[in-house]
This record gives sequence, C-alpha cells and structure tokens, in this order.
Amino acid sequence: MIGMLAKRFVQPNSNIYDLGCSLGAATLSIRRNIDQPNCQIIAVDNAMPMVTRAKQHLDAYKAATPASVICADIADIAMENASMVVLNFTLQFLNPKARQQMLDKIFQALNPNGILVISEKFSFDDSKINDLLFNMHHDFKRANGYSELEISQKRTMLENVS
Repeated sequence: MIGMLAKRFVQPNSNIYDLGCSLGAATLSIRRNIDQPNCQIIAVDNAMPMVTRAKQHLDAYKAATPASVICADIADIAMENASMVVLNFTLQFLNPKARQQMLDKIFQALNPNGILVISEKFSFDDSKINDLLFNMHHDFKRANGYSELEISQKRTMLENVS
C-alpha cells in the first residue's frame, strides 16, 4: 500500500523520507512504484545493522530513483521539500513527549499535497485480540527476514519507552 500511495502522491523534484526504515521494505516499495523525475529517497534508521541490511536490499534492486540509507536518530534529520514521509511502526519508539514535535517537524517539511503515512500498533482491552495481533505482527517480521534476535530487540526497545 505504501508503494501505491507513493505512485499517487510523490511529486517531481522532491524528497521522500522513510523514517525508521528498518530493513528498507517501505523504501523498496516506494522506489518500485514512483516514476517522477528528480526525486530522491532518504531512508533513516538508528541501528547500524538495520542500515547495513537495508543498503544490501536497495543495492539488489536497481531503479532510476536514488535512495540513500543513513544511520541517525530521526529527530536529528533535517527535512525539506518532502512530497512523502513514512513513519512505519516508528513513532511508537519515540518518547511520548517527542512525538508531537516530530509530527510538527514533518508537517513543516511537507509540500502542499504531500502525504504522511503513519502505521502503528493498537492496544485493545481484549487480551485475545492483542495476542493475535502481536503474534501476527511477529510472523510478518519473520516472513520479511527479521531474525528472532532483531524481533526481541525491537520488543525490548518498545518496553523501555516511557
């Protein structure tokens, strides 16, 4: 779906940001689906192992749109001229007080008619639904190349967010 949204919303001569890019799946989907001239994708993650693997995935797929992967804290990234920004299961890792600041920063960088794509987990009162969604999300990660260690580390990081 992120690729389909990119096809509709990415504008010529603009930047696309994938904040918290992980292994680069959203970046690849965007890259496969856009055909606008003079665009570039900036993918950012704060974990060097994720950045390394994302670069490998991007290098394996040749495309006209350049994509760079940066190891940095998304709060430290300067953004401008954005026609698309993706926060794919990323906002949840930020301290709750920093979330609005990040959204404000993105809003300031978005071009008119630009798009922000946010994907996040939900918590339900029914523990059976929570368990089902939790397990399905981890199955999805496994199917997309995450190791058990990487899944465990992400879970620990989430538990440590205040």
